[in-house]
Amino acid sequence: MEEEWLAKAVRLATENVASGGGPFGAIVLRDGEVIATGTNQVTPTLDPTAHAEVVAIRNACKAIGDFKLSGCVLVSSCEPCPLCLAASLWARLDRVIYGADRDDAAKAGFDDRAFHDLFGRPRETWPLPVYSLRSGSEENFEPFSAWLAKPDRVDY
Repeated sequence: MEEEWLAKAVRLATENVASGGGPFGAIVLRDGEVIATGTNQVTPTLDPTAHAEVVAIRNACKAIGDFKLSGCVLVSSCEPCPLCLAASLWARLDRVIYGADRDDAAKAGFDDRAFHDLFGRPRETWPLPVYSLRSGSEENFEPFSAWLAKPDRVDY
């Protein structure tokens, strides 16, 4: 069954190339049934977060009316990048299955290894400066205080 799911994700990715998107496709399944699909829409939508896996996760959440995808499986035509892995973790997917790997993607000009490797390095060596600006007061925590005081919050 998993091979059939992967074949569908690969077909979506291949068809997406002809439609002007990137060569990536993904599906989300629950109980063996496809509940959503996604294709890479980065260039058509000018959205750097519109990776196939993220699009599929967004569509699946809308389809089931929940931001948690517990009990679901993500199948991707290619190994998810760190963005897509993080989205999978936040979505609480049960598992992720993929076909091509990061080396295959690199051969096609999509070298995600730099991002995979980046997170293992100290932040001060990153090409993008990322740092905390602490004012020394509690104002940085104010949004969290408001959240904690909200009696009807939905925890995630």
